Amino acid sequence: MLNQPIWTYFPFGIVLLMIAVMPLAFPRFWSENRNKAIVCMIIALPVFLFNLVHFPDKLLASIEEYICFILMLSALFIISGGILVEGDLKASPGTLTIFLLIGAVISNLIGTTGASMLLIRPLLQTISERKHIFHIPVFFIFVVSNIGGSLTPLGDPPLFLGYIRGVPFTWTLGLLPQWIVAVGILLGVFYVWDRHCYGKEAKEDVRKDEVVQVPLSVKGKINIVFLMAVVLSIFFQTPAPVRELAFLAAIALSLWFTKKEVREQNKFTYHPIIEVAVLFAAIFVTMVPWLSALHKSGSSLGITEPWQFFWITGGLSSFLDNAPTYVALASLGESVTRTLAHTGTVVSGIGVRADLLAAISCGAVFMGACTYIGNGPNLMVKSIAEEQGIKVPHFFQYMLYSAVVLIPIFMLVTFLFFV
Repeated sequence: MLNQPIWTYFPFGIVLLMIAVMPLAFPRFWSENRNKAIVCMIIALPVFLFNLVHFPDKLLASIEEYICFILMLSALFIISGGILVEGDLKASPGTLTIFLLIGAVISNLIGTTGASMLLIRPLLQTISERKHIFHIPVFFIFVVSNIGGSLTPLGDPPLFLGYIRGVPFTWTLGLLPQWIVAVGILLGVFYVWDRHCYGKEAKEDVRKDEVVQVPLSVKGKINIVFLMAVVLSIFFQTPAPVRELAFLAAIALSLWFTKKEVREQNKFTYHPIIEVAVLFAAIFVTMVPWLSALHKSGSSLGITEPWQFFWITGGLSSFLDNAPTYVALASLGESVTRTLAHTGTVVSGIGVRADLLAAISCGAVFMGACTYIGNGPNLMVKSIAEEQGIKVPHFFQYMLYSAVVLIPIFMLVTFLFFV
């Protein structure tokens, strides 16, 4: 199976292990993007130089994917950071459930990161008069920061990587049945859970919540135009480098036309997107040997069924980053499709059976919600909530929530769609 020296396969695992462990083991050191960059360069540089000499075409293809990927994320992140949503609604279970549903829809247009950045602060303001709210940021992460964004390549980074590898833009709309089941059950569970908690609120807190209400308002509306420009450039499959230039133009226009105070009120910083750029630079370089090996002989691993792809992709996405996990399993799916007899349809452009790709896509996006480190927005939401004085579950408490709430839903999704 291995078609490169064995040492070239280790750096990819080391990078993913660092992403999972370093924020917990050395939080102060790892919080500095400069430190991340130094460590990632030391790990990735040998693989970069080896592939530059021996496999320059594969390295160049990976670099081109990285540039497109990071520019798309940057455009959605920076433009959405120029939109400020303010307000304080009545924090009733019904209102909050509708809020989460809207967030799930929006996440398909501006990405789970953009939707999380846009909506978490008005949500926290809305629930600020209540006391029994420990569960609310958790369900926000489940719905808005992860599972909601599974219908378009814009929704979650793994799906965009699939898109730039050849998956048609509208193909992910075929995941609507899985989306309806997962999001629908989650919202139902949230409503029942929150209704119970709402009943325990003190009367004075409920009265204050009813009195202190401020209608939602939006500042920086011009950025909606720039977001639509990004969406259209992807939807119409604008070729490179025109697509990337469109991303850069949209970013520049957003920075030019957005008032400085809007981003200041949004507490916008470039730290998260720089972090993503640094980590994914190392990921895209070090995953080249693995993708090559999986593409060549991945079918020999014995992973051939959709349910296997769903749970393996999801299990890895829970503790590693879901984007490289998606790419690795998609390469495995391509190998299985190419070498094993089958009767199902193959997704044009990427060469993976549709049932396998659906399982991989859902596993990556859905189970990125299982831990704080499964998807980028998860820790961002936690950090913003704590910054505003709202107590949220620690790492293992959060995993308990996901085990109780998410795992039964994923088991149902498995039996309904992937068996």
